[in-house]
Amino acid sequence: MPASPPPDVESAGVVVFRPGKRVLLVHRPKYDDWSFPKGKLDRGEHRTSAAVREVAEETGLHVRLGVPLASQRYRLTTGRMKTVHYWTGRPVGEDDVSGYLPNAEIDEVAWVEAEDAFTRLTYDYDRDTLREALQARRRTRTLIVLRHGKARSRKAWRGDDRERPLLQAGRAQAERLVPVLAAYGVTRVVTSGSARCVETVAPYAGTTGWDLEREDRLSEEGATSKRVRRVVEGVLDDGRDTLLCTHRPVLPQVVDALGLEDPHLELGELLVVHLRKGRVVATERHPVS
Repeated sequence: MPASPPPDVESAGVVVFRPGKRVLLVHRPKYDDWSFPKGKLDRGEHRTSAAVREVAEETGLHVRLGVPLASQRYRLTTGRMKTVHYWTGRPVGEDDVSGYLPNAEIDEVAWVEAEDAFTRLTYDYDRDTLREALQARRRTRTLIVLRHGKARSRKAWRGDDRERPLLQAGRAQAERLVPVLAAYGVTRVVTSGSARCVETVAPYAGTTGWDLEREDRLSEEGATSKRVRRVVEGVLDDGRDTLLCTHRPVLPQVVDALGLEDPHLELGELLVVHLRKGRVVATERHPVS
């Protein structure tokens, strides 16, 4: 039996825009090429947080992820396949790269007019990604719908179900969620008041300092279709990039209020909903094991 091919080398990057249809490019002296900031995932790192980290390391800018783009897949000179996951993105705060210090990996960082970028980019697959990104570059806001992490089973728990806590595996999921949520710039945290939901989002709220808003209309005991819809409408009207954590029986009501089908999220999995002017323009889902 022939040996299975090795897994793809996995990388992540961002097509970063600023006003004026300017896109951020980097030059790698080792390959003498121009491309988007990107890099390999560290062991155990989520692709979303890897994308943000790589932009920071290669350009000095902190970015927030926007809508996802098609992944690139191509063969390396070693013969192994490589997959690069991409998102659009925008700087958070300062976007000046004039003070960037060249190094052996990246010796030049530049904001380039989009039309000029087609000429400067070295690879055809990057030009294809830029074409897609230009169609999706308009600013969006994010609503992340999260199912709580792994918790004690109902059968094994003899107390009030609202106090049923996370397992150690669920607490580990909660910690791994922190950089993923940060990658989308979440500034509002709304959660069912049940312990397993509160414990899932508490590490992010504690790390960032954002308030943790307990909302019993998102609990299994307090949810009705009408009450959940009012919560979602309030979140949409608020305008901030928001995390909403709830339970499996409540999730269909949440996504129905957004005009979406139930994604049947697993424990610790999140649905990222990208909105523009209140309309869903893209979705993506990410398990956090």
